[in-house]
Amino acid sequence: MASTTRRRSGAADRRAALEKRILAVIEELLRDGVTYTELSVEQIAQAAGISRSTFYLYFRDKVDVLLRLSGSLKSESHAIASSWRPCGPGGGLDGLARTYELIMRHYREHATLLSAINEVAAYDPAVRETWTADQDRYAEHLVTVLKEEQREGRTPEDVDPRLAATVIVHGGAQVIAQQVSGGDTGDDAAVARELATGYWYGVYRRPGGPAAG
Repeated sequence: MASTTRRRSGAADRRAALEKRILAVIEELLRDGVTYTELSVEQIAQAAGISRSTFYLYFRDKVDVLLRLSGSLKSESHAIASSWRPCGPGGGLDGLARTYELIMRHYREHATLLSAINEVAAYDPAVRETWTADQDRYAEHLVTVLKEEQREGRTPEDVDPRLAATVIVHGGAQVIAQQVSGGDTGDDAAVARELATGYWYGVYRRPGGPAAG
């Protein structure tokens, strides 16, 4: 039984390593100026040092590759965003601004991938729906945070947690995407601060409501 487990683990490790290499070369090819629509499976396989048949052992097609890439990208941004709480260490307005800045930095590191996702999402329902679902997942997390803030008396009762979470997540994602794709890196901190200030005083500590804590 033990040797069988080891063999399966080794195969899984090899699969994970190959998938990682394939995903890495795609980002390299995109950085060279090729659009994702123009990119062929042959180019991907050749850059990764594998055959087309090997590629199809791991991915159904180019869209499947992009879905996995977008999932990895969103998982890390979700982890960054979820680490912020309105109260406690790293919380508050300053912590929220820092969180937005870290998310922008993360997306700038994968700017070509973000561009490819937006490119393909414009015409491929699977990519668009997956990208939107990832945002909805964080919105659900934020609904929980806002309800907790209301129970503690720190967020006004007239705030609709679900609507507010939708606006914060989807609206913030648009601003961040525009900043990453066309904005100056030196402006990231200022943009992050404006985003944080708008949401902090509009939802978490609305003027006339509970005082900032």
